Amino acid sequence: MPASKHNSAYLAIGLYAVALAVSVHFDFHWLALLPVVGLVAWMAFSRLNALVLVLVAAVPLSINLEELELGGLGVYLPTEPLLAGLLLLFVFRSVRGWPVDARLFRHPFTWWIGLSLVWIFLTTLVSSFPLVSVKFLVARLWFVVGFFFILGHFFLHHPKWRHQYVLAYALPLCVVVIYTMIRHAGFGFEKDAGHWVMKPFYKDHTSYGAALAMVIPPIIALLTWRRFSSFMKAILVLTLSILVVGIILSYTRAAWVSLVAVGLLWGLIKVGFRLRTLLTIGAVLLGFVWIAQDALLIQLQRNDQDSSDDLTEHVESISNVSSDASNLERLNRWNAALAMFQERPLTGWGGGTYQFVYAPFQRAQDRTIISTNNADGGNAHSEYLGPLAEQGVLGLVFVLGLLGFCLHLGFRVQNGLHDPEQRALAMGIFLGLMTYFVHGVLNNYLDTDKASALFWGYFALLVVWDLHATSEQSDSATT
Repeated sequence: MPASKHNSAYLAIGLYAVALAVSVHFDFHWLALLPVVGLVAWMAFSRLNALVLVLVAAVPLSINLEELELGGLGVYLPTEPLLAGLLLLFVFRSVRGWPVDARLFRHPFTWWIGLSLVWIFLTTLVSSFPLVSVKFLVARLWFVVGFFFILGHFFLHHPKWRHQYVLAYALPLCVVVIYTMIRHAGFGFEKDAGHWVMKPFYKDHTSYGAALAMVIPPIIALLTWRRFSSFMKAILVLTLSILVVGIILSYTRAAWVSLVAVGLLWGLIKVGFRLRTLLTIGAVLLGFVWIAQDALLIQLQRNDQDSSDDLTEHVESISNVSSDASNLERLNRWNAALAMFQERPLTGWGGGTYQFVYAPFQRAQDRTIISTNNADGGNAHSEYLGPLAEQGVLGLVFVLGLLGFCLHLGFRVQNGLHDPEQRALAMGIFLGLMTYFVHGVLNNYLDTDKASALFWGYFALLVVWDLHATSEQSDSATT
């Protein structure tokens, strides 16, 4: 290196050291992160693929500043600042042309996402809390841009990224599981402690369980790959074991139900059921439930088994709607969401506003011992009723459309892919995504990076596989 470059480097280091000393003196410690910011900026323009992989790996380990009681700022570090930067980079590149592979923009799923974002924007204009809805919209934008468009671009051009993305999330998640189990062991693995020992990485056991459920099917799929060495398969077996123990000790009943449901779905697919047949069966079952809802409710109310440290009793409490406070509170939130929808059926109350609005809509007979009138009790606990209350009837339509695309793409890529390893991973990704839609009946987490990194990333994979399957079919038709 020439002497002039050495001198410039020494000068830069010296100036930074002086600035850092001054910042410490005035208690402005954030300046210490300046080299990290510089490295991230360099990677954004020179090694974007590596930066995105680091971002995915950081998601399970990200921390919400609210958990650290730093001014009540609800920002996940380091992921959301990185996502905000990627959103700005995406917009900057859009000015000069296609920011990512144009094929992603032509896919029907992308149009569906675009329409949903436009509708969220329109409901923001009439929101009861405009600033809350603006934050909700911006967060949805950077989740979609970072985890669908940018990841999808790399999935298209770098096939190895498809399984590396899964591992990039799963391996740090195992670190969180081990941390959680060590803390949980200090409390004798009690159920009540299991609700919060995953903090500060996950806000509660339900979001933690949802992430575990989404990751388990793809890891099982990767275990079927023949290309991996014995050492790599041992790593995958260890990873799967940690994840399974983690989900058992999470005491998350909704996550258990979601895995059982997708296991049943996988079995039906393997014996030859087609999507149209499954949809018909589902419609018939829903019709039966609607017709027999009174009799079913009476039967459910006979179950008085509350949630328990005993896993068998905890499973039995899933259907307890007579005395289990958690189950009853969900019914309270759902009824409040329906009442909110009835008052504003077209535009709703605005994205992200449920927790600030729902309190007056609670009926006295629905309230439980854990009900609250403060804006700190969480959301609607439903990925379907939440958007219905916040964005009106079209909010629910767009969520159901996402479910429809998931089913359509999941079955379509199974028929279109020829590579058995890619087809196996596609099945794992499809089933992992379906765990969220099942879990979404009881909870909703798409306003967090923890779920969004998997939700939109899994959709990006399904879209990319669909594009490749379509391309392969076109090539075979021309030959």
